[in-house]
Amino acid sequence: MHVLFVHQNFPAQFGHLASRLVKRHGFRCTFVSERPAGKVDGVRLIQYKVKGRATKRSHPCSRTFENCTWHAHAVYTALKAHPEIKPDLIVGHSGFGSTLFLADLYGCPIINYFEYYYRSRDSDLDFRPDQPVLQRDVLRVRARNAMILCDLQTCTAGYSPTEWQRSLFPQEYQSKIRTIFDGIDREFWYRRKVPRFIGDREIPAGTRIVTYVSRGFESMRGFDIFMRVAKRICAERKDVIFVVVGSDRVCYGDDLRRCKAKSFLKHVLAQDKYDLKRFIFTGPILESQLVELFSLSDLHFYLTVPFVLSWSLMNALAVGCTVLASDTAPVREVIRHGHNGLLAGFFDVDEFTRQALRVLDAPAEFRPLGRAGTRLIDKKYSLAKTLPQMVKFFRETVAQPSKRGQQKPARQQ
Repeated sequence: MHVLFVHQNFPAQFGHLASRLVKRHGFRCTFVSERPAGKVDGVRLIQYKVKGRATKRSHPCSRTFENCTWHAHAVYTALKAHPEIKPDLIVGHSGFGSTLFLADLYGCPIINYFEYYYRSRDSDLDFRPDQPVLQRDVLRVRARNAMILCDLQTCTAGYSPTEWQRSLFPQEYQSKIRTIFDGIDREFWYRRKVPRFIGDREIPAGTRIVTYVSRGFESMRGFDIFMRVAKRICAERKDVIFVVVGSDRVCYGDDLRRCKAKSFLKHVLAQDKYDLKRFIFTGPILESQLVELFSLSDLHFYLTVPFVLSWSLMNALAVGCTVLASDTAPVREVIRHGHNGLLAGFFDVDEFTRQALRVLDAPAEFRPLGRAGTRLIDKKYSLAKTLPQMVKFFRETVAQPSKRGQQKPARQQ
């Protein structure tokens, strides 16, 4: 089977999947992205180049759709220049619009990865009462789903990584969407015995290590809440350091519009006095460094508003971390309080602090929570479990495309 993967980035959600399909199942895989052409782990890479984008003159509500359309056309143009590529199946991330026009280039089925459906109520947009929602954002959310709806109509089938994320999509399309998680590579993500170093800094044996990981420092991932909790922990214990992994940028949300500082990190630090000698801001780190950090962690914080669940949470569970997380819908699907982790209300700084101090008083007593988290990953979310599901899904979709209403491409002059 020849699978054509389409995503703005590489490897993203599909890179590890494509390489395993090639090595372990004899598939042929091509990956189209904005990354330069080449070959990685047996996967052929083809680059597409976007030649336009929405401008300030575009209506604010239509800019996402316009940018997606430019991406979709760039993918179409790049692949049309490679007539030797004749996929049996196309798999692409919905939202960038990258697969939309491929239904008019190929006659094969299309599977879309449906990660998130935007809403203006009971959602990431209005979850934080401390952040007023502008009317323009409410209107923009409805239009932001336009390309996703096009993909839902065009695709043969789709999948979402969690049941909660799948539940966000319109009821009339949910029969088209399965729930299959991306898969955690347990051959890599496991607890290890490593030296007590963070970078070049040696951590004394009696010092507790608290970790926080996010692509960017932003309110949607509760960075400000975490820092308030950390400050209280600092006041109670002198033997704790906080290792904060991520970039000084905002990846999700509109924090920069709400604060005067150049970054949300600087904004948060300006709100209070922090003993920064107790914090190690690592910046982005390699996965090989992250797995070692998780192996040293005595307590890992994960906070999120109702939004896409982070891989970092699943990786931390795989490594056996004691996780203290926000009691929000996407997290509750994975963590059961007192069974494989601990939960506290997203805004409840007092409760986060109380539970964190309990763990830091006796980290070994809470290790069973981490071991239960690892068992959950093995049982439900590891690649060993999800890869066979994905292969079966791909084969079934290719075998029965007509039942999904896939149309043949129009004849082109």
